[in-house]
Amino acid sequence: MATSPQSKERPILFSAPMVRAILDGRKTVTRRPVKGLGLQWLDDFKPEYVADAANSLCPYGKPGDQLWVRETWYCDHNDVMRGPYLKPDDLDVSEARDDGTLVYAADGLTPYEADQPVWKPSIHMPRWACRILLEITDVRVERLQDISRADIRAEGLQCPPELAGDNVSPNYRDWYPAAWKELWNSTGGDWDANPWVWVVEFKRVQP
Repeated sequence: MATSPQSKERPILFSAPMVRAILDGRKTVTRRPVKGLGLQWLDDFKPEYVADAANSLCPYGKPGDQLWVRETWYCDHNDVMRGPYLKPDDLDVSEARDDGTLVYAADGLTPYEADQPVWKPSIHMPRWACRILLEITDVRVERLQDISRADIRAEGLQCPPELAGDNVSPNYRDWYPAAWKELWNSTGGDWDANPWVWVVEFKRVQP
């Protein structure tokens, strides 16, 4: 799906569990730290100003822009593995996905297959190997801890069924904020700092 003349396309990294959540339709938003603006924006600009697409401050884009997902991958083709990961003329990407030449860690592997690929990190994924394209539908700015349970679910986290009722303790009311905190900290973030974050909502579109 081509972008319009006014829209832009940018890469974005996701971990394997978050890729799986996108593919399953469970993840429709991502939160990323606000960086590079300095503390002055807190005094000079309201969050509404920062998130306004007309001001072009969000590094991930504005509604209508597209994000191509970089994920952990492997391509069993000598020319690709020699780098710099250019697409060989004899490689049909669609066929490579079907026959297992091009694989993705988020899909999981059998124990035997797990010994075969030398996984390439998501940061090294070239555009031609991308299988997931997202269109931004909304951008805003908020504090990390101002997230609701519904928002946490939209981030791709799903409470275990045994904790979903009101008659168990702990239950979903405790699980969601604890799981969100753990996920944020696992990516190198600082939950306790309660930073400002970009909230980027998206929908999956045809690559």
